[in-house]
Amino acid sequence: CGRAHGGIKSKGLGVCGWILLFLSFLLMVITFPISIWMCLKIIKEYERAVVFRLGRIQADKAKRPGLVLILPCIDVFVKVDLRTVTCNIPPQEILTRDSVTTQVDGVVYYRIYSAVSAVANVNDVHQATFLLAQTTLRNVLGTQTLSQILAGREEIAHSIQTLLDDATELWGIRVARVEIKDVRIPVQLQRSMAAEAEATREARAKVLAAEGEMNASKALKSASMVLAESPAALQLRYLQTLATVATEKNSTIVFPLPINMLEGIGGITYDNHKKVPNRT
Repeated sequence: CGRAHGGIKSKGLGVCGWILLFLSFLLMVITFPISIWMCLKIIKEYERAVVFRLGRIQADKAKRPGLVLILPCIDVFVKVDLRTVTCNIPPQEILTRDSVTTQVDGVVYYRIYSAVSAVANVNDVHQATFLLAQTTLRNVLGTQTLSQILAGREEIAHSIQTLLDDATELWGIRVARVEIKDVRIPVQLQRSMAAEAEATREARAKVLAAEGEMNASKALKSASMVLAESPAALQLRYLQTLATVATEKNSTIVFPLPINMLEGIGGITYDNHKKVPNRT
């Protein structure tokens, strides 16, 4: 006797089995014109067939694509699709580690790599995988905080994929990919998070504005120290600013003229650029 895939043992047919096998062949020969259409099965390229003969898996492996002969009365024929299956996980209400109620849904991509294990080791492999994906999603997300769920979707999806792949190995399932589609949080919490983010942005803006004012004041201080050394530079800067304003705004400009500035101009003009002390 041999050992089949997944721990299933295959034994000989025995005397009664061989008798039933002979009778099945005899029945097929007697009803040949009609039975040939019932006994020949076509397996497509993406399918595998598991044939049970008298309750035992024939040859301990699945039939490959092509024609398969099925004996009447003693053979049971099961097709298994090997293509990738998409499993949508409905929204699951989850209580996170920081006591926040969220609804998370996802999608699982898997395929069957062992048709014998998928048929012999589990009753409904697709339903079992679907329920296990739901349970695994709830268990994994229940150990994470809300911020970790929102920021680490890829890591969480990878951990879920690893757990599912290990659990479904005996079922002949290989999980190819797991994705978390959406994370829904209560409206009140959304407003609180939006207010917190807005307050953070405002605080950052005030800090940047204060830093800008500080840098501007330092620059003005340096400029004032340079201008204090040369009254002529102050007068030239004043006239340059006036010319700029007059060019941009074509209108009458009224501005105060300090007395000490006139004295400075007079001192520059008549005293051969000598500095005149300011009068209070």
